[in-house]
Amino acid sequence: MKCPYCTQDESRVINSRELSDSVRRRRECLSCGRRFTTYERIETPPLLVVKRDGRREEYDRRKLAESVRQACHKRPISAEQLNALVDDVESALFRTGQEEVESRLIGEMVIQRLKNLDEIAYVRYASVYYHFTDVDTMAEGIAEYKEWKRRMEEQKAQLSLTL
Repeated sequence: MKCPYCTQDESRVINSRELSDSVRRRRECLSCGRRFTTYERIETPPLLVVKRDGRREEYDRRKLAESVRQACHKRPISAEQLNALVDDVESALFRTGQEEVESRLIGEMVIQRLKNLDEIAYVRYASVYYHFTDVDTMAEGIAEYKEWKRRMEEQKAQLSLTL
């Protein structure tokens, strides 16, 4: 494995951890001593994303990760949380067993996970995903989110009363 810092080929594995669909390896370069992380993923069959206009393009994990990263920019969300969200969405997509998925489904999966992760990131992502055209439309989206959040808090309160 090439070191991303000094490009030498020799490194040693310090730690390995199996994830749901990959293996995370912490490595140390034997030349410069710096540490870096690699991920080994099982190669999956190609997945096509059907866009709103009917075009089809190959699924790109980097594109999904970048859209989530943009929504979470300058928010108190760790890289691990972002990667976990992307891993979760990606795993769910491949578990469908379908060769094609609509981009709408991917957006809905991200929206649901961001709702539980961070309010601001959710609103940012939703503003693009739902095509908010003006402040009033955005305010309606925020009001819907507030109602959802209120219902979730009520459910938690009811569960704690039953336990």
